[in-house]
Amino acid sequence: MSAAAAAQSDCVVVGASFAGLACATALARAGLRVVVLERKADVGEKLHTTGIIVKDAIDQIALLDGLPSSIVRRIEGVRLYAPNLRFVDLAAPGYYFLATDTPGLMRWLASRAIEAGAGIALRTPFVSAQRTQSGFDLGDAGTTRFIVGADGPSSHVARTIGLGRNRRFLFGVEREYAGVELAEPDRLHCFIDRRLAPGYIGWIVAGVGVVQVGLAGRVRSGRLTATEAMEPFLEKISGIADFRRAQPVSIRAGMIPCGGVVRPVAARRAMLVGDAAGMVSPVTAGGIHTALKHGLAAGHAIADFLTGRAGDPSEAFVRSYPAFRVKRILRFLFDHFQSDLAFNLLLGTRAMRAAASIVYFHRKGVFTP
Repeated sequence: MSAAAAAQSDCVVVGASFAGLACATALARAGLRVVVLERKADVGEKLHTTGIIVKDAIDQIALLDGLPSSIVRRIEGVRLYAPNLRFVDLAAPGYYFLATDTPGLMRWLASRAIEAGAGIALRTPFVSAQRTQSGFDLGDAGTTRFIVGADGPSSHVARTIGLGRNRRFLFGVEREYAGVELAEPDRLHCFIDRRLAPGYIGWIVAGVGVVQVGLAGRVRSGRLTATEAMEPFLEKISGIADFRRAQPVSIRAGMIPCGGVVRPVAARRAMLVGDAAGMVSPVTAGGIHTALKHGLAAGHAIADFLTGRAGDPSEAFVRSYPAFRVKRILRFLFDHFQSDLAFNLLLGTRAMRAAASIVYFHRKGVFTP
């Protein structure tokens, strides 16, 4: 047990996730004693994200200033494939994505938190929390005045404290291949196929030193269909990029919340952020931007409370969490009316252009057949 984890702290953040590390960094910079509990031995281990960062995050989040060029790779646009593999290229003037070496990115964010003064207790799982007059008793992990759950879509903090829990999920699986060349490496290749990826997509992206190939879809009757569909997906895309005989250097898989922000997302002296809060786009399943943005904001709000400058943020602050109203409507439509025939027919139309612009570029997109 780390000595940092076994003492009195102002705030304990459970989970060295994007949201958790952002929150801890903001708290530490405010001069508070903050400890991140992380059950893994390395913050870069066993990650469940493709690690795509959107341009908006780079523009808006100063925490990412100085991001090393060695752990990112710029992607200029999207190539969107219909089920019959016809495609359009989508782009927006000045817009881009960053593919990342995600383990390297997490280690870099952890180093920023440590530099700010946060403690990170590795191999230290969250076990229990008992309320006290002015916070929580976490057993062997010490006592704290505030607790933040940043511990993923099946949050143990949420279950323990009685906060809202994610109920709707996609399941995704991704493989990484080294030594493979990808045609059009500056595009994020996205594949629509209702049979192989119901409710979501498949994708190929040339990342940092590897090519990432993934697939995600709704969880149906307890069956994790994305895993079962990976081999048929590789077969389908073999004319574009052939991975059928290649051996992946790593495989990741996990649940992706897609039901919007949970309720309640906070209680007295406790709050959820990131995937634990359901703070993931119901359409794109992207959560890094919102995790960093709201993780930082949560840290600032908690710091204001703990230093006496503001009231408990558990009620007022969480009203700023994204409602995802339009994207929840799009999620409903995609879940209930997804049609391969419709996508085959509509791929090159103005309607598809408008929808893709909302999904990928926040209405700023253009496309060429």
